[in-house]
Amino acid sequence: MTKRVVITGAGTVNALAGDVPGTLAAMAAGRSGIGPLAFRDVDRLSVRIGAQVQGWDEATRFSRNEIALYDRFTQFAVTAAAEALAMAGEGAGQGAGAIIGSAAGGIGTWEDNYRAVFAEGKNRVPPLVVPRLMVNAAASHVAMRHGLTGPSFAVSSACASSNHALGLAFRMVRDGQAPAMLAGGAEAMLCFGGIKAWESLRVLSPDGCRPFDARRNGLVMGEGAAVFVLEDADRAAARGATPLAEISGFGMTADAADIVVPSVDGAAAAIRAALDEARIDASEVGYVNAHGTGTQVNDRSEVAAIRRAFGSAAEGLMVSSTKALHGHAIGATGAIELLAVIMALRDGIIAPTLGLDQPDPACDLDHVPNEARRARVGAALSNAFAFGGLNAVLALRAL
Repeated sequence: MTKRVVITGAGTVNALAGDVPGTLAAMAAGRSGIGPLAFRDVDRLSVRIGAQVQGWDEATRFSRNEIALYDRFTQFAVTAAAEALAMAGEGAGQGAGAIIGSAAGGIGTWEDNYRAVFAEGKNRVPPLVVPRLMVNAAASHVAMRHGLTGPSFAVSSACASSNHALGLAFRMVRDGQAPAMLAGGAEAMLCFGGIKAWESLRVLSPDGCRPFDARRNGLVMGEGAAVFVLEDADRAAARGATPLAEISGFGMTADAADIVVPSVDGAAAAIRAALDEARIDASEVGYVNAHGTGTQVNDRSEVAAIRRAFGSAAEGLMVSSTKALHGHAIGATGAIELLAVIMALRDGIIAPTLGLDQPDPACDLDHVPNEARRARVGAALSNAFAFGGLNAVLALRAL
């Protein structure tokens, strides 16, 4: 017997704020966290803007032993997980687990130790480098900090990582494999090597993120984490928890076509799969949080995919991209964007697409330009389409 799955807790660290209330307030106000980057060797980069977490002081948040084990992406994840559990009202319980998505894992640790060995000529690195940089470090530390002995692991599927993590956790709870799960994503790629690698792809904007705008010239990278408590709806009701929203479907596909160019067919199939599993008719959906990176190809192909999947119902959709607010946090971005979906379903506030002043004629949906909008939404989708042609779409209902 399948179970209904609800979200009872949420936590985040991102460029907008260090918690959920601050992030939602920034989204509703249309305030962007994108600005000048500040880290070692930033002057050697061509692109020097990003959505960076400001004022992060690890020494005031973690012990020396924890810092030795926690790369920046892990620090973000464990902080977000603690907020999510506090909101949920109690520990996740016996048999619960954690799935945390990340594209790069401890890239800052990689960079620091490559620099030490190759640039500074050192012959040794600290003994905890491997457990610090591994992609599953965040999931492992979240599990250890909260005694989660159920299914716990990492998912790495580039920009779809956290949607895959959330979708898999949803199915584990739905199918009775775990009573509750912590799931989301964490990323900390804003360092010299991280930006330099993306520069070579020529997909970064030097001056801002403008999804669906005719003048758009690339994405702006971000960092952070968001983690959610997913649990059996009956369990949540029995303990008096107040759910934020219900996850009712998940669709995932592979384009099997090109490593970087998205496929309209693959994205549309993932959207349809999420709607079908959720048993939501296209006409019921009021809002789609788009992947909406701000690149020419991605935005046009996503609009085409939405039109293909929704048919005539696409005319009534609100479709916004929040990446001009919090940046493209790669493996964490879908989890951060899920907060905008929850805000739409719970609070009736649709986060805007900033920088949309000259709409691309090929991007002709209602993209909620520049200002948040109040609207009643009963069902919504969250899209994530990754390099490698990996697509992951979540379908949610209001409660």
